[in-house]
Amino acid sequence: MKFLQVDSLDVLNSVFEWESAEAQLTGRIEAYSCKSAGSDKKLFKHMENKYNMVMSGSISPDDHLPIISPFGRLDESAPRKTFFYLLATLNAAFPDNDFSDVRPDQFSKQPAVDMVINSVNTTLFNLGNDFIVNKYRMWDILDELVELNECDVYSYTADIDDDPMVEEGYLWSMNYFFFNRKLKRMVFFSVNSRMKEDQDDDNDDDDDAYDSMDQDESRHQMVIGDMEV
Repeated sequence: MKFLQVDSLDVLNSVFEWESAEAQLTGRIEAYSCKSAGSDKKLFKHMENKYNMVMSGSISPDDHLPIISPFGRLDESAPRKTFFYLLATLNAAFPDNDFSDVRPDQFSKQPAVDMVINSVNTTLFNLGNDFIVNKYRMWDILDELVELNECDVYSYTADIDDDPMVEEGYLWSMNYFFFNRKLKRMVFFSVNSRMKEDQDDDNDDDDDAYDSMDQDESRHQMVIGDMEV
């Protein structure tokens, strides 16, 4: 996948960070062209080898390699290529991670673009961020890039122990992939929420207080023990 340098997205990303009453939130929007880089070719070969083994009968689809997926049947070229583009986008967005073994069922296809837009808007507005939509015209910019009504939209659910979007103090995250097959373009959209730093400090203070109480309790018990002896 080739990262697309888009000035309007740079502006969006520069202001896509804000605070709610309880959390610090960060958004991220990136555009990619579906042109294979060197690492993409390796990923594509890895996937083709796996599914060629299924189609040749060398292994059974039941061997943790499902054929039915949110993209269609993976023994067909077009659905398999969609799966490849999504994995390649994740690899490009998180270069320190390897997503080659992500399962198809970790993605879900959204019923309609309008539903995704409404869901994202509701989340952002409820968390006090309407300016990214209204002032900075986020959806107009994305529409100019990928023609939203022509896109298939997917979301990714990571294994909790292997999620690059999860950091210390993480609360929740959401992500969407807007894929225009005709334009061969992908927009990766994510928002993550983490505890505010002052809340982290408060939690550390609470932990210190509990540790101190535990130590006092332990010392008190030891004294009682000496008295009993």
